[in-house]
Parts: sequence; structure tokens; C-alpha cells
Amino acid sequence: MISLGEQVSSPWLRIGRVIEDRLQPLRGVVVAHPAIMAELMRERLGHPVETDHRPHLIAALQWLERAQDASDGLGLARGYSLTWNRYFRSKGWQPPYPETTGYIIASLYMAARHLDRPDLKRRAERAAMWEIDIALPSGAVQGGVVGEGKTPAVFNTGQVLLGWMATLAASGSNRFADAAYRAGKFLVGCLDVDGLWRRGNSHFADAHATLYNARTAWALAETGVRLGVPNFVRAAGRNLTAVVKLQHADGWFPDCCLTDPERPLLHTIAYTIRGLLEGGRVLQDSLLLDHATLAATRIAEAQTARGRLPGRFARRWRPAARWSCLTGEAQMANIWLRLFEITGSRHWRAPAEIALRWLKSTQNRTSPDPGLRGGIKGSFPCSGPYGRYQTLSWATKFFADALMRSEQAADGNGRRDAADCLA
Repeated sequence: MISLGEQVSSPWLRIGRVIEDRLQPLRGVVVAHPAIMAELMRERLGHPVETDHRPHLIAALQWLERAQDASDGLGLARGYSLTWNRYFRSKGWQPPYPETTGYIIASLYMAARHLDRPDLKRRAERAAMWEIDIALPSGAVQGGVVGEGKTPAVFNTGQVLLGWMATLAASGSNRFADAAYRAGKFLVGCLDVDGLWRRGNSHFADAHATLYNARTAWALAETGVRLGVPNFVRAAGRNLTAVVKLQHADGWFPDCCLTDPERPLLHTIAYTIRGLLEGGRVLQDSLLLDHATLAATRIAEAQTARGRLPGRFARRWRPAARWSCLTGEAQMANIWLRLFEITGSRHWRAPAEIALRWLKSTQNRTSPDPGLRGGIKGSFPCSGPYGRYQTLSWATKFFADALMRSEQAADGNGRRDAADCLA
């Protein structure tokens, strides 16, 4: 069938489209957006920081609620563009993102317990049902956002597994067990004989630089243990063992970045560390825990007194970026707090609290723009290359997780739910 646009096509219309394509990038010019200029100026001074985490936590959770409401109350929007975004060809809320919605589900359950908010539990279950509805026939989860080509993605599938495991723990419904089993079978089928995932990766990924799939192995291990599927557990162990064999003696990871394997992003390094840490916990493998601890220690040593970390690390942990990856910093706060929870060593709380103080100073809690207010941006400054001029659902999620873990560590009252480790 010929579309209406094809029927009325003319040389003048085609010329107009060319001109529009040439002019569209100008929509993203920062000087044309006073709100961004104002945010860049405010970042230099820092946003107000409360000693109490709770106002920052509530603002972050409200941002996540708006991200879900922007997607019909089901999956959560990928993020929010403060200016015209060339990739999405729009400003504002972006399409729902199956990958990050998957692990945000566990965060919503954690927040529901932490704050006694049953409404957040209902939001989590809606998102988990949505993930079942959009899963591919193979059991895999698609790469990219909804609306892009439906191609399977190993990493994304692992992240949704964490959400389904959290929902299974909360609801006991076999629907989530069945979906998780199909996803687990897909992951095992894609694993190469040497324990690495090169097949089935998102088309956004470099198939030879995906050591961050350690986080997928953690999800597969959790699923295998909770569903009683030994094959899943063994496959997860093979991947995590392969990752530590490639890790450098000083703890640095090669080949764990979507764009630059020689200078991996803190975000994907943190994915790798968390996968080894939690995988080691699930598999009761002290070697995996030791390798995660080594990398976490080296990153803590790179932290400035203010709390900042470089957005990328080259070999020998050399700083490879002058800007900060706020997502990765929030992830590291969680890793240090999880090390405190797992080992009982209180010294891990110090770098986490320094990181949280810094992250809170980047959170704008007063903006009239609902997509900026309460969210965490991709980079500092927000003009940095990771999530440039965007607030991101996963950055906000990891920030909220770390705030809750910090409050729980301070309380020391033993109220922590076993499923909170999934967030």
C-alpha cells in the first residue's frame, strides 16, 4: 500500500524534508534553551543538599512515577530530554525502555517495603506484567526502546529477570516463574563454550566487549537458585569465571564498554563489579567476591574528597575523562553499601556516603520541569557525553537504591527484606 506521504510527494516536498533534516540539529543548540543554560550555571554551585536522605529519595521516586505515567502507567520511560534529542527526534519523555524497567521493578518493591507504600508495589507488578506482554517468543527481551526493531538482547533479558524474580517473591504467581524460565533458557542457549556471551547481544553492543554481562550472569544465577534449575546456575558460574580470568591483576576490566573497550565507562565497569559481587554471593564463591572487592577498592581510591569520579577509566585505573558519569557513581555507592551488608566491614560506608552527598548536590528538586525535577542526569556537567542533557531512569533508580541502603545501614534494625538484594 502506498502511504499518503508517497502519494503527495513532489520535488518541492523532498527539498523541504532535506532542509528540515538539516535544521533539526539546531533545535538542540543549548543557547536556544534558557532552562539548560540555567541548569549548567546552577550545577557550578550545586543544588541544595539535605543531611537527611529522605527528601532526595522522595523526589527521585516521584520522578520514577512520572516516568511510568508518561508510558501509560506500564513500562518506564527511558529518560527525559531537556532539549531536542537528535536520536529520538523530540524533546521530553522518551519511549518506555524494557531493559531499565526490568531492574527498576525491584527498586519499586524495595521502596514499597522501605516506605510502606503499597502503591509502589502495584506499580512494580504492572511493569512486570508489561514485560511479560512484550517479551519475544524465544523468552528474550528486546534491545532498545519500544518502537525500535524487536531484536533479542542478552543483557536486557538479564535485567528483566531481576524484575521478574522480585515480582515472583512478592506475588508468588507462576506467570513470572514461567517467563523467567523461558528467558533463562534463551540466555543459556546463547552462551559460548568459553563462558562468554557473544551471540544474542543487542545491536547497540560490541559483541566482543560485553564483560558487563556479568550482571546478566548474576540474574541467571538468582533465577536458577530460586526456580531450582541447576543448568542456569552452572551457566552463570561459567560466565563469571570467564570474566575474572580476563580481569587484570589490578582489578581493571577490559572489554566492558559499548563504545570504547580500552577506556570503559564507569557505568559498565560498575555493572561488571555488581555482577561478580552478587554472583559470588548467590554461588557462595569467595573468589568472585574477592575479584569484585579488588575493583571496588581501586575505584574508592580514585574518589575525590568532593565525591567525584572520572567517567571513564583506562588501563591501570588511569582517569580517562574529565566529566563524571553520575549513573556509575550511584552504582558504586550501591556496590560499596552491598559490600558493607555482605561483609559487615563498616569502612565501605565512607565512600558510599561521600558519593551520595555529591550526587544529592546534582539533583534539582525545585525545577518546574517535571522531567528534570528529582531525576538524576547522565553526566556532570549535564553537557557531558553520557546521556547529554538528559535525566535517565537508570541513573535515578540507582540513586534511589543507594539512598535506601544508606538509610537501612544507619538504622541497623534488621528490617531489610531478602529480595532487596535484587535492586
